[in-house]
Amino acid sequence: MPYILSVGTGVPENEISQKDAMEFARHLFSRSVDHIDRLLKVFHNGEIEKRHIAKDIKWYQSDHSFAEKNDAFIEAAVDLSTQAIKDCLHSPLLKKNVEYEDIDAIFMICTTGLATPSLEARIMNVLPFSRHIKRIPIWGLGCAGGAAGLSRAYEYCRAFPSAKVLVVAVELCSLTFQKDDLSKSNLIGTSLFADGAAAALVAGTESDFKRFTSSPVPRVIDTKSTLLSDSLDVMGWDIKDEGLFVVFSKSIPALVENWLEPNVSGFLEEHQMTIRDIGQFIAHPGGKKVILAYEKALKLQPEKTVESLNVLREYGNMSSASVLFVLKSFLNKNIRSGEYGIITALGPGFSSELLLARWE
Repeated sequence: MPYILSVGTGVPENEISQKDAMEFARHLFSRSVDHIDRLLKVFHNGEIEKRHIAKDIKWYQSDHSFAEKNDAFIEAAVDLSTQAIKDCLHSPLLKKNVEYEDIDAIFMICTTGLATPSLEARIMNVLPFSRHIKRIPIWGLGCAGGAAGLSRAYEYCRAFPSAKVLVVAVELCSLTFQKDDLSKSNLIGTSLFADGAAAALVAGTESDFKRFTSSPVPRVIDTKSTLLSDSLDVMGWDIKDEGLFVVFSKSIPALVENWLEPNVSGFLEEHQMTIRDIGQFIAHPGGKKVILAYEKALKLQPEKTVESLNVLREYGNMSSASVLFVLKSFLNKNIRSGEYGIITALGPGFSSELLLARWE
């Protein structure tokens, strides 16, 4: 049962307030959208205060080819991932730094751009990892990707219990922006999505993890992946000549509310537990409505989701990286040994990823 020892993060220098993002959308969408002020309420109601984006806001007002946007994606993804990895391996959460050569595998999570050679190969030309490291790039899981990456790292460390692995999630959502797409999905995406990277260090039980930590850290007990049948149109990308066009159904909060509770309850019942046994709720902040749907579905008090809301407020929705930002805030709290937590994220498919952890 592997341990999560630390999480590091990285965000672009360009910061945009929600007010400025709303004015950008007003200028763009008022050309052909009626009742624009009514639709722009999504910017006010989302609880987001600011976000980080790869380029200066003026860049998004011009036309850019798919190739140009993807080149910008690769450059920013390598830079932000490098920041996050350094922050993770040199974290104040650790008693001492972890050497790059001590990492046995990298799970590279992304959905917002394309790269072959894949991103972790490019990162290995920046940071001095072993040339023999196992590389596992995972593409297409969207907002579920960060939690899914942790699940796959858990399985790897069970198979190789002496291993230390990194889960690196990076998303450049802003670079998928389509300035001529005047759909409501694009408007909602413009109100929510942002850029960022996160890296989590996962260590097997036969590794030398005790050299690096002395305070309680989450030990992953079990994971569960679930796919909802016939839900391909709930969220994802339409891939066209101009690039990636966001698909974002208004039914997502209702799906969370109706589908998540039996999924979580069934998972916990396998361990003779209920949601009342869970002290820490580490959820991907897909949006304010999604967080409220978590609370309603699982009968959670608002204080259970405050860390997710704080990440949403400060960073927006960074897709797969967001849940790792939330996890980092929990690692910085003084959580007692023996407490249980759930890590959860939802993504395209429509899919759910769950991890049960206990602080030890």
